[in-house]
Amino acid sequence: MTDTANPESQSEDDKLAEGTLLSHLVELRTRLLRAALAVLFLFVCLVPFAETIFTVVAEPLMQQLPEGAEMIATQVASPFLTPFKLTLFVALFFAMPVVLYQIWQFVAPGLYKKEKRFAIPLLISSIVLFYGGVAFAYYVVFPLMFGFFAAVTPEGVTMMTDISAYLDFILTLFFAFGIAFEVPIATVMLVWSGLVPTTTLRGARAYVFLGAFVIGMFLTPPDAISQTLLAVPVYLLYESGLILCRVLGVEKRGSEDADETDENSIAG
Repeated sequence: MTDTANPESQSEDDKLAEGTLLSHLVELRTRLLRAALAVLFLFVCLVPFAETIFTVVAEPLMQQLPEGAEMIATQVASPFLTPFKLTLFVALFFAMPVVLYQIWQFVAPGLYKKEKRFAIPLLISSIVLFYGGVAFAYYVVFPLMFGFFAAVTPEGVTMMTDISAYLDFILTLFFAFGIAFEVPIATVMLVWSGLVPTTTLRGARAYVFLGAFVIGMFLTPPDAISQTLLAVPVYLLYESGLILCRVLGVEKRGSEDADETDENSIAG
């Protein structure tokens, strides 16, 4: 015979679960609202400097344009909307620590103390690496890439780039290099969670090297310079992630967690 649960206890459990879910949703809304307000505040502060910000971001291309050539606007509202759109992304860029902090405050109560000690350095390093990827794209990739484009421009063709198309182009590259520089964090997380042992990651070096160039082919313009400038740092960061696993002792912890999981599954 099957035991029937007490209806009163079931209703109490349902109310408790509903109250817990509601409190989590309220907390999530609060955190998202604070993150949005931080972005909005910075956006309002930066709006007066929208044209200056666009000039700074467009500098790598402007330095490579032929003498007398300028950027153009092919749409009526582009001269007004494009700098404001860029300013919004810059505000989000500078507010990213606040956004990630709010996410952390929402997730942290569900973590153990050991996990918090381990997660906080990863969170800080992920922010620094993302900014590093964006800076690498601006100071290293853009001058070389735009110089290459200007050099291969056919004779009789004037290189004049639309400001809206330029903004979409550089935002894609900023995002691609920012995410690519997160490879060490992803490597550490894979090993720490026990999903992939470091021996497997070390044995996949050739595939990672090839995959880095494939990713560069899809995320960058179709030229060898920009693809190489993305693929090589990705592979070097992958190697640094393996070194970081050894330094932090994540390799041992990941293997121990995997062994415990196997033992529990066998015991079950």
